[in-house]
Amino acid sequence: NLSLEQYLLYGPLTAKVLYSIYKDEIRKGAWCLHILILFDLRALVHQLWSTYSNMLFLNRTRQINQRGVDFKQIDAEWHWDNFLILQAILASLLYSSFPSLAGLPIWNTRGVLCCLILHIGISEPLFYWMHRVLHSPVLFRRYHWLHHSSKITHPFTGGHATFLEQLLLCIVVAIPTLGTALLGYASITMMYGYLLLFDFLRCLGHCNVEVFPHPLFETIPLLKYLIYTPTYHSLHHTEMRSNYCLFMPLYDKLWNTIDEKYWAFHQEICSRTSSRVPDFVFLAHVVDVMSAMHAPFVFRSFSSIPFSNKLFLFPMWPYTFLAMLVMWAKSKTFLFSFYNLRGKLHQTWAVPRFGFQYFLPFAAKGINNQIEDAILTADRLGVKVISLAALNKNEGLNGGGTLFTSKHPDLKVRVVHGNTLTAAVILNEIPQDVDEVFLTGATSKLGRAIAIYLARRKVKVLMLTPSTERFVKIQKEVPADCQKYLTQVTKYQAAKKCKTWIIGKWATPREQYWAPSGTHFHQFVVPPVIPFRRDCTYGKLAAMRLPDEVEGLGSCEYTMERGVVHACHAGGVVHFLEGWKHHEVGAINVDQIDIVWEAALRHGLKPS
Repeated sequence: NLSLEQYLLYGPLTAKVLYSIYKDEIRKGAWCLHILILFDLRALVHQLWSTYSNMLFLNRTRQINQRGVDFKQIDAEWHWDNFLILQAILASLLYSSFPSLAGLPIWNTRGVLCCLILHIGISEPLFYWMHRVLHSPVLFRRYHWLHHSSKITHPFTGGHATFLEQLLLCIVVAIPTLGTALLGYASITMMYGYLLLFDFLRCLGHCNVEVFPHPLFETIPLLKYLIYTPTYHSLHHTEMRSNYCLFMPLYDKLWNTIDEKYWAFHQEICSRTSSRVPDFVFLAHVVDVMSAMHAPFVFRSFSSIPFSNKLFLFPMWPYTFLAMLVMWAKSKTFLFSFYNLRGKLHQTWAVPRFGFQYFLPFAAKGINNQIEDAILTADRLGVKVISLAALNKNEGLNGGGTLFTSKHPDLKVRVVHGNTLTAAVILNEIPQDVDEVFLTGATSKLGRAIAIYLARRKVKVLMLTPSTERFVKIQKEVPADCQKYLTQVTKYQAAKKCKTWIIGKWATPREQYWAPSGTHFHQFVVPPVIPFRRDCTYGKLAAMRLPDEVEGLGSCEYTMERGVVHACHAGGVVHFLEGWKHHEVGAINVDQIDIVWEAALRHGLKPS
């Protein structure tokens, strides 16, 4: 596979276009411009199909294979567009060899008809037999196995093939296009139209979402032999001994290779009215405008790596901002992603609200309504546990979830904030020999639990808070002989000799300055503090790695590494795996911290 430098191969074409413009001879460089435009348009076709394929909130019930695309497949298909580069190079060589191709008219009716005839009469049967021969044992092992190594079809899967297959595909594409040109009937419209339609149909067949209604083929029976469906081609990928055609099942019919299960399978998928009920739901929300683009249905490859700001995101910021406004006005909680763990379906739902909106007083009621609707939907569906992410469990918003459990005492779904495990992760990161820590956000839900736990361990805790009342309230929750280990401080200067900081409130560079050299910053503040101090170390947000048995996971959770989820997410998973029947809302039960930690390790979750 090529790397990002592969796009430098377009350098000569770009240079030719720019030189032609500079010399005011654009007609001479027009063919280079057309090749570049076609590359962009063809890539866009694939990207739009990828977006649609990953919009689970639109098409989950009509997904053919519901296992999910994992990181391994995404990595394998990373350079799916290599075939576009190959075809662009070959096209430039053809234009150089046949200068007459550069002077094509805009439209030629005969050319369109000629292209169609050549495709149906030559390209379709040629592809059928080449494809069928590639499935012979020897050739399959040497050449075609790579394409079928993608277990779940996706629009990018069509470009995942060996070099030989890509060359064969070039021949299939060239017969109608170059053939029409050599006959003298080619046009610019025909070239654009054929190539874009070819890619459109290839993506359609690999999209893993059935888009054709079954009654359409019952009304027009002949149609099922003229156009394949995503179900049709998906069966080829699972069975591998049938459905060899390019786009027209007519040729499978002629040579008796249509999968006998196809028609019933297509009818079954089209008749689905609901999808599988998840066992566990993590209820997340959008962090900010930039991270909103870290979604599988925006850029699949980008969402499969930890989020960080990239230059290519900035031009899209205005459009994402507009999408945010539309979501604010119209959208409801939607299915974002999923994975399977030990045969159980785990889903992430997203509340269509961005982080800053949680701090707008007039938006609180609407956000709580969204969360409440999600909880009631989960309860109605039969979900076992729903875990609230980040600001969805904000104390000032809904009392850490108590608002919903108090309002709906008969809930069958268990509502979990997951912060017990978050506290456990932070506490287990602190070395056993530490005898003093500095704690900000000290009177928050997590801060309180951490302070009490450490005081019980006889660790001195410098609690940064201006509220003596809240400090004393927490201090009284500690056994009398341990209360002396909690100390109220009101300024960062008080921690200038303490090398273990636990940050639960945003710290500015000036505030971080008071930490002595060699300090380690543990943190539970969202978003994480910016690491300004080069002479100090910074921990990441509390997180845990999912068990090795996880399947179908193909996106990263915000800035987390692959397979790693926020501790509150992991806390919900543990709650589900343990089968606990209580809600985990409101204040953290400090006595449960070690119990939840041991349960997490027992079920195969690991510190990240």
